[in-house]
Amino acid sequence: SQLLSFFIATMKSVIFAAAIASAAAFAPAQVGKTTTSLNAFESELGAQAPLGFWDPLGFLDRADQETFDRLRYVELKHGRISQLAFLGNIITRAGVHLPGDIDYSGTAFDSIPNGWAAVGAIPQAGLLQIVAFVGALELGVMKDVTGDNEFVGDFRNGALDFGWDTFDEETKLSKRAIELNNGRAAMMGILGLMVHEQLGGSLPVVGEM
Repeated sequence: SQLLSFFIATMKSVIFAAAIASAAAFAPAQVGKTTTSLNAFESELGAQAPLGFWDPLGFLDRADQETFDRLRYVELKHGRISQLAFLGNIITRAGVHLPGDIDYSGTAFDSIPNGWAAVGAIPQAGLLQIVAFVGALELGVMKDVTGDNEFVGDFRNGALDFGWDTFDEETKLSKRAIELNNGRAAMMGILGLMVHEQLGGSLPVVGEM
């Protein structure tokens, strides 16, 4: 259907963007003055061992702070989405599914196949709900609503904290660096799963593709 074709094309665009973002991924986080010099970014969060500052596609060759912050925002978002996508793959391939049916006609959640095949098996109304839900998150939730963010990607908006304000600066930097690394690994991980799904075979932990 047209909706299915649109959904697949959109997802491919997202994955392609995630792959591009991961190339600039090891270019570091916020702080520093507006400048066109790479020196402004070489020592920031994310430029860490073993690669250090790594920007093979030259995204930051003429970047100012605003451009850098935008790239970091995109990197964080793609990393967070990829972590959820990778974990979702692992869970469903392990046989864990929601109970009950996905629609009124009796299509059980556990009858939906894994990976890309799931897109074609989900009823059209279900796909519309997913797109609408993601759109609502993108437009109204997953952004700095209050304008009080502490750093790029801070979407607490005065509602979620989990003890963040009790951490010292060193701990905060450590946790932000861990999120960056996990997101970068997840972008590569979900891309790898998508490739292996087309190749077939079996993977450790993941199982049959």
